[in-house]
Amino acid sequence: MIIRASERVFETRHEMRGGKGDVSLAQTPGDALARHLRLLSEITIPPGAGIGTHAHSGETEYFYILDGIGTVNDNGTTVKVQPGDVVVTGGGAIHNIENHMNAPLRLVAVIVTEA
Repeated sequence: MIIRASERVFETRHEMRGGKGDVSLAQTPGDALARHLRLLSEITIPPGAGIGTHAHSGETEYFYILDGIGTVNDNGTTVKVQPGDVVVTGGGAIHNIENHMNAPLRLVAVIVTEA
């Protein structure tokens, strides 16, 4: 199966999960996802924006950083992330991500459910 860029679901979320500004998502359609894959999305976070703090129970979320530099609250510890880094959050842990730089922060987000 090939999912063309034009087949992805594009949306902008304002203050996503209580974060700042607008975040752009290019999501893989739900009917193309495997049973335990809840989300596969390319996310672009412009300067000054971010995804607010939230927890993951019963699932694990992966952020694979493609471009830019951001800061992540990794279950209470603030960490700088850059291209090639992977943020893994599950087991009830919390996280958020913010872009404090002057260029967009781009990442792939994947959420895998446990059951």
